[in-house]
Amino acid sequence: MTRRTDWAEYTDGSAEYTDGSAGTSDGAYGAAAAPYETEPSAVGSPDAGEARREGGRARGRSGGRRRRGRPEPLAEEDGGVASSSRAEQAEPPRDPVEQARAICLRLLTGTPRTRSQLADALRKREIPDEAAEEVLSRFEEVGLIDDSAFAQAWVESRHHGRGLARRALARELRTKGVDNTLIDAAVSRLDSEQEEETARELVARKLRATRGLDRDKRLRRLAGMLARKGYPEGMALRVVRQALEDEGEDTEFLGEDGF
Repeated sequence: MTRRTDWAEYTDGSAEYTDGSAGTSDGAYGAAAAPYETEPSAVGSPDAGEARREGGRARGRSGGRRRRGRPEPLAEEDGGVASSSRAEQAEPPRDPVEQARAICLRLLTGTPRTRSQLADALRKREIPDEAAEEVLSRFEEVGLIDDSAFAQAWVESRHHGRGLARRALARELRTKGVDNTLIDAAVSRLDSEQEEETARELVARKLRATRGLDRDKRLRRLAGMLARKGYPEGMALRVVRQALEDEGEDTEFLGEDGF
């Protein structure tokens, strides 16, 4: 008799769990029981299994619709974790001295430059004056910046390559920020004899291209070429007159005071 009573108690308990009215009332189990509560007539009926299957399919369809819905906004849209991680990945500002050193080394690669040119480049890139001064002074100490050597190399190259005279060379070096003392020392390496010899070579090369022109036009063209290269008027007069006389031109009309 006792066994029958105990069996009835277990049977009643299993029925209660079947219709979802007892057992765990929250969490996953509570949520899973909700569809069955809408059809209480199915509980304990022969079609209870079919009702459960229909409820499962309905739950699956509703879950699918939720998954296909509009996704929740990402955390970074509200300034969440993603945006903070981007900020953490951003490179910290570089030290101005390191920036100045990198800029100077890049500009000096393959091309000598004066201190003034490098200072202008750093200023354009908004490098603080203190950092720029520190780097430029250090580069001078180790010989990476040498305005004296730059001026001498400039005079040598531009005189032989372009035929520029001392006056034009000094003008170019001033535009590059070289000190006047260094300019004078560099251009003084060209003496008057060497300068005049270069002027004669320039006129000789240009003279052939002026043949067939009238005398005055040849004179203006040759004299203008030497003037643009920085040769003094007196030297240019001597060189042009000699070149025209060698070709048989009459140069008596040329005075000693100018063209």
